[in-house]
This record gives sequence, C-alpha cells and structure tokens, in this order.
Amino acid sequence: MADSAFVTEDNLKKADDRQTWFLTRLPATYNECGRIITDAVASDRWIDIGALAEEPDRPKRPIARYRAYDGRVELYGKTYRAIVVHSSAHDKRRHKRIDRMLKQDRRQLDADVKAATATAYYCREDALAAGEKLIRKATSSYHRLQISVEKIPKYGRGRPTVGKPRKVLRYEYRLTAAVQESAEKVDPLRQGAGCFVLLTNLLDQQADWSAYELLSLYKSQIGIEKNFSFLKDPAIVNSIFLKKAERIEVLGLVLLISLLIWRLMERSMRQYVETHGCTLPGWVRRKTKKPTAFMMATKFASIMVITIDQHRQLTKPLKPFQREYLTALGVPETTFTVP
Repeated sequence: MADSAFVTEDNLKKADDRQTWFLTRLPATYNECGRIITDAVASDRWIDIGALAEEPDRPKRPIARYRAYDGRVELYGKTYRAIVVHSSAHDKRRHKRIDRMLKQDRRQLDADVKAATATAYYCREDALAAGEKLIRKATSSYHRLQISVEKIPKYGRGRPTVGKPRKVLRYEYRLTAAVQESAEKVDPLRQGAGCFVLLTNLLDQQADWSAYELLSLYKSQIGIEKNFSFLKDPAIVNSIFLKKAERIEVLGLVLLISLLIWRLMERSMRQYVETHGCTLPGWVRRKTKKPTAFMMATKFASIMVITIDQHRQLTKPLKPFQREYLTALGVPETTFTVP
C-alpha cells in the first residue's frame, strides 16, 4: 500500500514482474483518472459504502460518507482495476477552483451578452442570426442562454396629435438574454470534485477484495502517518547533531523503540476502556473513550519527586484522574518512588 508517488511505469512493471499486489491512489495528472471519474458519474452505478469513521456525527463536523464505482483503466499498455470513490466531504480546494472558473466564465458571457443586447437590428432575421451566434458561443460555456427578440417601435419627433395614434417610422429589433448556470454541465464537475481513484492490480477479485475492504485498507494509512509527527518532532530531532552514520542509525532505533512504547501505552489504555466499559479524563474536563498517549502524558506533567538520601517521595499526592490513568496502564503508584 502506497501513496500516489508509487504510480510510475517502472514501479508498476516491477510489481507485475514480482507478482506483488498493491493498492495506491491514481494521480489526477493521468488522463485515465479523469476518464474513469467521468464514466462513474455518467453511469451512476455507485456502490454505497457509508461511513467509515468510528466517531459519531456532529453538527459542525459531520463525518464523511462514501460510495464507490468499480471499473478499469489502462496504464502503459496494461489493464488495472480502478475504484472511483466519492466522498461527501468534497474537496474544498477543487470546489473553490470550480467556483472561480464559473465566475470567470459568467463574466466573459455577460460581456458578450451585453455587446449583443446593446446592438439594434433593423430586421428580425439579423437579430435571430446574432442570437444564434451568441448561443453557439455559449455551447462551450458552463451556462445556458435563453434568447428572445423584442420588437421596438421608433416614432417621429414631436408631440402626437390628440386622439390619433403616434406614427411609427420604423421598427428596431433587440435581443434579450437570460443567463443561467447549466446544471447538466456543472453537476458532473461538482460530483467529480469529490472523487478520487484507487488503483490496484487485484483484477477480477471483487469477491475477495470488495471496494469497501480496499477503501478501508487505504484509509487505515492514517494510523501509520500519525507516527510521522512523533519521529520528526523538532523538539527532539532538531536539537541533536550527529555526523557518523552508525550514530544516526542508533538514534533511529531509539526513536522507534520509544514510538513502540508510546503506542503500547495508548493501546493498553484503550483496551482497558473497552474491557471495563468506562471512560478516562480527556481534554478540558471531558471524558473520552479514546485516550491518547499524549493526553495521558499531559496529566503527569506536574509530577515532581524529591530525594532525601535513599528515600524518594512525591511533592504532592496523586490526583484522582492521575490514579485513573495509572490503573488503565496497569502501573502502580509506587512507580515514581520505588526505582
């Protein structure tokens, strides 16, 4: 399982030669990515996956819901399985880009409409021809036009005679146009904006590897990525300067062992919460069912131990919430005073 940087001709060939199964994300720079998304939106044969998050919905932070389309793409002369995933949490950057594009498109179309409607035509045929030309120009736009021709009489100068109708010298024809956003063109764009494509060489294995299982597997990468911030913490890494390769290797090992202990503490606390059906003190006097190691560490930041000869003791007794965390970790209170 890898990110989109995996998708290169050389990597795909090596995976096929070694018969290595892979799951990655197809970059949007490939034409096949746009094509398969267009096919998915046009076919409307979505597989409902629902929510993957374990957290409940919140009014200000709704959880994402997913649906998928199972298809195929061809890359470098070989066919792969492609799963188009649509997320209800649309990509905000893409939607902002679509909004800017629509605004620019509307501005250009309004300028053309203003020039066409300001022109007076001396016969209906000329006005209709100008209207058709304007409609043809709008076919490449994301807006649609409704054109009508208005017949406007032109009268002679002076005040008309009382009781007699005004004499019409001639008629002019002017265009009136109503500009509306084309839902047929814009809706697929917005639906495609919330889509991304998963790429795998697990062809014809829908029974063993469904779209739901592959998406769940891909989304589980967050568990790995959360560890990056621990290993790259500037407070640790930036203050250490090593020149020899073996010392850098040893530092890496120490950090990995620390990360292992860090995650084991978190796992122990969550298992305790799940087994006993209880909660632990969280942030800002709230209870949580998902305690983190960092959350736990902040609870013990004020601990101070004083030593008198061979005797060690705490400056202040432990607080109830600290005892709760020690119980969840399976660590006795004497851990601070008895080496």
